[in-house]
Amino acid sequence: MALDQATVARIANLARIKVTDDELQAWATDLSAIITFVEHLDEVNVDGVEPMTGVGDFPLPLRADKVSDGGYAEVVTSNAPEGALGFYTVPKVVE
Repeated sequence: MALDQATVARIANLARIKVTDDELQAWATDLSAIITFVEHLDEVNVDGVEPMTGVGDFPLPLRADKVSDGGYAEVVTSNAPEGALGFYTVPKVVE
């Protein structure tokens, strides 16, 4: 697929990229080459290939799905300028 300069100018505008008129032809050539390469990927036979989540064939580690408050609120709030009963104390912002 070949892109013309008008299409490249529109893409640059949508992407908020400043492209001068002198650069449009070079960008059009480069983007057309990239799109042509991606189109070649359609020719690859992927029948029977399982989808992957990564390049390694190992299961992702799972943790137990349980609700917990962490049990160390005093440690978390120890650096707060002011705190009370394991909570942060902040100035009132709503009248």
